[in-house]
Amino acid sequence: MMRVDDFRLMFGKQELVPIVIGGMGVDISTASLALEAARLGGIGHLSDAMIKTVTDRRFNTKYVRDKILKYKAQAASMDKSEVKFNLGYLAEATKLHVSKAMEAKRGAGMIFVNCMEKLTMNAPKETLRVRLRAALDAGIDGITLAAGLHLGSFQLIEDHPRFRHAFLGVIVSSLRALQLFLRKTASCNRLPDYVVVEGPLAGGHLGFGMDWAKYDLATIVGEIKAWMTAQKINIPLIPAGGIFTGSDAVNFLNNGASAVQVATRFTISKECGLPEDVKQEYFRANEGDIEVNQISPTGYPMRMLKSSPAIGSGLRPNCEAYGYLLDGNGRCAYIDAYNREAAANPGVARVTVTDKTCLCTQMRNFDLWTCGHYTYRLKDTTRQLEDGTYLLPSAEHIFKDYQFSTDNKIVVPA
Repeated sequence: MMRVDDFRLMFGKQELVPIVIGGMGVDISTASLALEAARLGGIGHLSDAMIKTVTDRRFNTKYVRDKILKYKAQAASMDKSEVKFNLGYLAEATKLHVSKAMEAKRGAGMIFVNCMEKLTMNAPKETLRVRLRAALDAGIDGITLAAGLHLGSFQLIEDHPRFRHAFLGVIVSSLRALQLFLRKTASCNRLPDYVVVEGPLAGGHLGFGMDWAKYDLATIVGEIKAWMTAQKINIPLIPAGGIFTGSDAVNFLNNGASAVQVATRFTISKECGLPEDVKQEYFRANEGDIEVNQISPTGYPMRMLKSSPAIGSGLRPNCEAYGYLLDGNGRCAYIDAYNREAAANPGVARVTVTDKTCLCTQMRNFDLWTCGHYTYRLKDTTRQLEDGTYLLPSAEHIFKDYQFSTDNKIVVPA
């Protein structure tokens, strides 16, 4: 019976265990989690979502405080067009987060950063350029372009000295999305080093409409694989979304995938950045407790636990502190939804907003419990303790279970 360990992900002459831990924000994929993946010979992701907020938490910087002080006069205004990010500080925060992880890296694996295009930050092109270039400056092994089509992202870094040396990949959910990306980046004369194909069972934002259930990861991977073969394009394909056991992974590897990207099982690892009480909510979840809804201001459907405190919450928009989803005109779908409800309910101290959520504040506070489709199976991956809570496995235990397990079995930690 074959195991994941019988395969290897090849980047040129570099050989890796074909397990990639996905980049979950905000600081859910911590540096500690990425470092474990690298130590064990695979690939771990940092997320650069709300990077200045993360560095304040991790390194005692004061970026959020300084931004609040600068823009506190805008707090009562519906117009957030003046609430900008200091690009120098943005570069500084990115370099700090990435460089600290790279300095600590041990083992034969790699650390990548997951970079979301949908974090528009009131200057979409400028802030994306800074984040990408700063990560390269800080020595990141690779960058995975996520949450968007990234049709111009390669052009933002093509003059960087590491553009042809760092590993650069893109997440797509369809053959058409990959074809668009390759067409738009052809002028850079550089193919991506890998393609992550994310299916409809993934956690967080989905690259599908609300008809996501009609799609199947294996079918999408097969279509992309066949097209790339016909075009004589030899790029590693990495399926993601719903790969819950080592045997699930082997099925994809046997059918031509170069590695698999996994995340859901690592959300309840000791190294994951979620608070322990939230991890216990994941363990307790049943299949009916998970939904795909449209409350994200990004416009993408999003999978989460129905019990997430963020759902229906009417927090005042906190763009002066965060504002990571402000578009180039200082607009956000949540601001519009909040102002609509505030106008309809004058004098109400705390309105209810059901159709959108303040993604920045809720993710920062760990009150938006995004999750993969198979989160309800997490309780079967560990032991329940006498007090009713569940034992948190280590990232190493989960990684090795993927690497060495067979027969769809999951080894429960001792």
